[in-house]
Amino acid sequence: MADKQENKTFEQKMNELETIVNQLEQGNVSLEESMDKFKTGIQLSEQLQDTLTKAEHTMAKMMDKDGNEVEFEASKDEKDDHDANKAD
Repeated sequence: MADKQENKTFEQKMNELETIVNQLEQGNVSLEESMDKFKTGIQLSEQLQDTLTKAEHTMAKMMDKDGNEVEFEASKDEKDDHDANKAD
């Protein structure tokens, strides 16, 4: 399941997290299912935060200390991630 989560876009993960939150707020699920959904929600939240942190670091690299844009080339890891997402 973790592999499937990793292949989802940021928006897909965010939508899934919102769905989980809504289901838990409504309280129409069993305790066991609530615990599973809570665990999944925590994992999604951590993945989303990681994505945002990486994006923030990328943006910081694209700006110099005066806030001017600098030439940017994606790192090998970012290119690999991008290519992998295009294949899906």
